[in-house]
Amino acid sequence: MRQFIVDAFTDTVFKGNPAAVCLPDRPLSDELMLKIAMENNLSETAFIAKDGENYLLRWFTPKEEVDLCGHATLASAFIVLNVLERDRNDVTFDTLSGKLKVARRGDLFEMDFPAYELEPVAVTRAMEEAVGAKPREAYMGRDLLLVMDDDYDIDTYPDMKKVLALDGLLLHVTKRGDEYDCISRSFAPKLNVPEDPVCGSGHCHISVYWSSVLHKPDILAFQASPRTGILHTSVIGDRVTLAGGAVLYSRGQIHI
Repeated sequence: MRQFIVDAFTDTVFKGNPAAVCLPDRPLSDELMLKIAMENNLSETAFIAKDGENYLLRWFTPKEEVDLCGHATLASAFIVLNVLERDRNDVTFDTLSGKLKVARRGDLFEMDFPAYELEPVAVTRAMEEAVGAKPREAYMGRDLLLVMDDDYDIDTYPDMKKVLALDGLLLHVTKRGDEYDCISRSFAPKLNVPEDPVCGSGHCHISVYWSSVLHKPDILAFQASPRTGILHTSVIGDRVTLAGGAVLYSRGQIHI
């Protein structure tokens, strides 16, 4: 089975968020796909298969299957449009989150994703202890979003044991940026991923918040993990477009 590793939301190898993209040559069990994801030990491993004009797409963390992943979708589109079908400029994936379309826009790949509805929640002592400072605001979608004051040190590494005790699948910490509209980091210890280097689905929370606060649809976002990443996002109604670059790191063969 062929496998590619693509660095997403970057144009430089060793930056952005690496995702494995597997092209099964036969149907695989959920158990086997999870084992492959555990072996890869990346934040996401994607499995794609041609189905008519579209592709089936599933995402696995080292712990479990998830219902939405931005960087692994971008990585999968990169492989379809640059390796498998180079004459195409867009691809639609059938996923647990419905049909997701990705289109080539110059050097970027633009994805159309569902926006998460954000519910305000009370800021708690547990949140403050987890991230090392008191959040200004807190919101819940699929994930927990903590909005920090402008002087918060975004390089602060949370207490992962305390993050595990918080509600939400992932934790996103965000604040206003200078060169960018917002700066954020994403953590997913519940999925055996301490830090997600650049989180596309996370920005279906983050960009929704900043679009509302800044009163504009287009949000240029910077992910401040050690690898860093840039996301060009736009919030329109209940959808979020996420655009970013991608670069191929490796191609290989899984012998199973």
